[in-house]
Amino acid sequence: MRWPIPPGLAGMAVVLAACGGPKPPAPSHTLPPAADTLRAPFQDAAGAVWLGSGRWAVVSEGSAVVGLADFGAGRLGPLGGPKSDVLRNPFAVFRAAGDTLWVADWGLRRVTGWVLPDRLVVTVAATSATRGALPRARDAAGQFYLSLPAPAGRDGSGARDSGAVVRASSDLARIDTVARLTPPDLAEVRGEAGRRFERRVFSGEDAWGVLPNGSVWVARVHPNRVDWYGPDGERTEGELLPDRVLEVTRADRELFVRSFPPELRRTVEGLPYAAIKPPFETGFTSADGLVWLQKSKAAFDTLGSYQLVDRRGKLLREIRVPATSRILAASADAALAVEADSAGLRLLQYPVPAITESRSP
Repeated sequence: MRWPIPPGLAGMAVVLAACGGPKPPAPSHTLPPAADTLRAPFQDAAGAVWLGSGRWAVVSEGSAVVGLADFGAGRLGPLGGPKSDVLRNPFAVFRAAGDTLWVADWGLRRVTGWVLPDRLVVTVAATSATRGALPRARDAAGQFYLSLPAPAGRDGSGARDSGAVVRASSDLARIDTVARLTPPDLAEVRGEAGRRFERRVFSGEDAWGVLPNGSVWVARVHPNRVDWYGPDGERTEGELLPDRVLEVTRADRELFVRSFPPELRRTVEGLPYAAIKPPFETGFTSADGLVWLQKSKAAFDTLGSYQLVDRRGKLLREIRVPATSRILAASADAALAVEADSAGLRLLQYPVPAITESRSP
């Protein structure tokens, strides 16, 4: 005897049949050990960009230098030479097309273009149009890109509004908005100086990047997805990305506080903290036009994870490396990571296998 199927369940069965069941998970790869390493005399490594053929540019804010790493030749040297005085506080490096390497320098309030290995060819000063902010990307047409937060105001409450990714002319004199960003997660803090608003530690923020053709991607912490904005302004909403919910634990807070000098730790302990971690910590665009999202991890995870998202906002694969390594940049077949040890920092070049698997749409 067959029992009748209720109408609601019958409709659900039709939908599930049409969808063909759940989408298979994206392929996951743990990268093999890095055979290519270079010792880096840096305090930190804030970012990097691929230069081709085993060569990378790496920026260190703490050491105030841009290093040129050549794994084929086994050497690492400073951009502009060891006695160059044309960089003061570089914080970002990027490329668009051709051979020019761009460096943003907040100390000198300018962005500079270089023909490698050491020839400075163009300088663009910060302007009032960008409120003094400097770009972090450029397209093949010569337009710069940067993010502008909402003006915080005296007590920080203005930062509750959303910021924006903006496109700027080649002289930084004119800007237009490309995409709005998720407002930061702020908490009201009361102290001797009165009321103020502070960003919650571990709350996360949107990441973004640009392709040479002017397409812009924005990885959103709420909801967890990557949206694309074409050169014509058309928006493509990405798929929701898989994620595990990670609670901010006492160990997370202690590790964060210990990353500061002793004289600042009491102040840091009093900051507001988020209850859960964001789906990703940061992101960058690889040389082959994919979005790499560095996923949040638990305090004692042994592997770090990166999601690779394509130009439709779809997850292609997951890359894993030892949790002690942090990937800064990637090409189609290699990834550059930084790793701290007792002697300082090492740069590691990991081989990245080609994508052979496919997922159902």
